Amino acid sequence: MTAFIGYKAGMTHILRELNKPGSRSHKKDIVEAVTIIECPKMVGVGIVGYTETPQGLRALTTVWATTLSEDFKRRMYKNWYKSKKKAFSKWQARNKDNGSFEIEQRLDNIRKHCSVVRLIAHTQMADLKGLRQRKAHIMEIQINGGNAADKVEFCQTLLEKTIPFKSVFNEDEMIDTIAVSKGRGNEGVVTRWGVTRLPRKTHRGLRKVACIGAWHPARVSYSVARVGQHGHHHRTELRKKIYQIGESVVQEDGKYKFDQAQTEQDLTAKPITPIGGWPHYGQVVNDYVMIKGSVPGPRKRAITLRKCLHTPTSTNAKEKITLKFIDTSSKLGHGRFQTLEEKIKYMGPTKNNPKCVVPKFEDIFKGQKKKD
Repeated sequence: MTAFIGYKAGMTHILRELNKPGSRSHKKDIVEAVTIIECPKMVGVGIVGYTETPQGLRALTTVWATTLSEDFKRRMYKNWYKSKKKAFSKWQARNKDNGSFEIEQRLDNIRKHCSVVRLIAHTQMADLKGLRQRKAHIMEIQINGGNAADKVEFCQTLLEKTIPFKSVFNEDEMIDTIAVSKGRGNEGVVTRWGVTRLPRKTHRGLRKVACIGAWHPARVSYSVARVGQHGHHHRTELRKKIYQIGESVVQEDGKYKFDQAQTEQDLTAKPITPIGGWPHYGQVVNDYVMIKGSVPGPRKRAITLRKCLHTPTSTNAKEKITLKFIDTSSKLGHGRFQTLEEKIKYMGPTKNNPKCVVPKFEDIFKGQKKKD
């Protein structure tokens, strides 16, 4: 698999030792900004095959799974509440088992005639605590390696199965991020393009382009800065390094794991979610990925994480990352406490917590306030 969908939670910073011979900071501790992207497990729901034609790739046929979740079906309707909820009902009636004749016939066509095979997968919105949306995000994920028959066989093993982030990417890997940037509406040339303001006493405004072009040619060139939409653009940022791939808060045995931000140098057991939660997002409870630097878009936006199109060969791509410290202080204001125990110990009795009771992580995760 070559891609995955995650949801931007927020940004924090980390401390690590730079291992880059030739740099002035070699063997020194550096602080870097990182983005946390929550990546709940995706579910495979279909296989699509593409044939090569003189006009480019053309979809030959699609095979769907027989069991489809409500999250996925909601994407097929504009208004789920008023709809009859009949999506894929005829397909499911015809193909009650995954090994029916029609499915096998379509898979044979893909094996014989297709050169590109992609897996159709969707996110599980019920697993996200930070989003109210219940309509899943769906994407086609290209499958690489082997011939068409091998790709089809691989896709079949993923139908109706959950796909974790770790099965697609590894730590210290370089990836591309694709998203829609933060929308800022209609803006003028100074904000939109960084044009210099005119002198103070300029007639008819000073936040303008002084000359938008010569008399001839009698038209405005595309290269002249103009007013228009700023932000909310589709953007691809290349070569972002994965610093950490974290596990879900809830383990398979039903126990809670709250030591994602623990390192060899910082032995404090603390979750990746800062004190008070991520602003305008909440708790990160699923698998997550920590990426160096920023990522396009506001929090809660779906981010497509993709394998690099070309193998990175820089020293940054080959560097092994060892985190010394992950900041988990509050991101709303100037946070100074890494854990709630540390904060309560320093603050002492307060109006909301007169007995200095430290709430359990489980209670915070469930959204319940512990009574004295």
